[in-house]
Amino acid sequence: MRLTVLGKSPSWQDVDGACSGYLLEEGGTTVLLDCGNGVFAKMRRFVDYVDLDAVVISHLHADHILDLVPFSYALTYAPRQQPVAVDRWPGTDHPARPRLYAPPGARDHFRHVCELWGNDALVENAFRMEEYDPTTSIEIGSMGISFSEVPHFVDTFAVSVQSGSGGGRLAYSADSRPAEELVEFARGADLFLVEATLPRPERTGIRGHLTPEEAGQHAKQAGARRVLLTHISDELDQDWACEQASEAFGGPVEVAVEGAVYEI
Repeated sequence: MRLTVLGKSPSWQDVDGACSGYLLEEGGTTVLLDCGNGVFAKMRRFVDYVDLDAVVISHLHADHILDLVPFSYALTYAPRQQPVAVDRWPGTDHPARPRLYAPPGARDHFRHVCELWGNDALVENAFRMEEYDPTTSIEIGSMGISFSEVPHFVDTFAVSVQSGSGGGRLAYSADSRPAEELVEFARGADLFLVEATLPRPERTGIRGHLTPEEAGQHAKQAGARRVLLTHISDELDQDWACEQASEAFGGPVEVAVEGAVYEI
């Protein structure tokens, strides 16, 4: 199973960057994990958007879903998607409609957002959308996908992707404050893709994110084999983040880099 980082920024984009988005490929199946702002254009460097099999969304914050809007516009209005010939495109009676697996409540959420632009059914018409039950698992091609709720500011689900072709398992933290349930969900992961948003813990209010040190601690407690920090701004020193996480993990840790490919 192959992971390509499309975007690793937090809720604002790095210079020339994108927010959360990760491409998974195995045995001819392609899955996009989260689709934050800037991700759609990044994805097109690696896969044609009409060939993507599915999108899986961890939670409904903008930096994890916002590029579903341009993606939906492309699926709806692109010349290749029309029933009649346009320019070099011959027309089709079967336009691409990738699957979209989103958390409970997503349909109403997308309608509320898109109705502001006069097309409340934009996302659900562009994709074959299903609100997943986080207590069950789904299969996309050979990949087995399961979920675990983690504590954040909205209902949020960490995602596990198990290779079905002899590869390993990816555990993706989504966004989470320090949590034992995240440790348990990531236990034994071959690659732990874990958020490391904060330079220090939040000073007030309910916590919603991890520091690099806390990310490393969670990875150590989970017994993860490899650790990849994500959801971290280019305004933080990446070497510092690695040092903090590596010391807590007890081994080498990497910071996600857009365009980087990891075999799992």
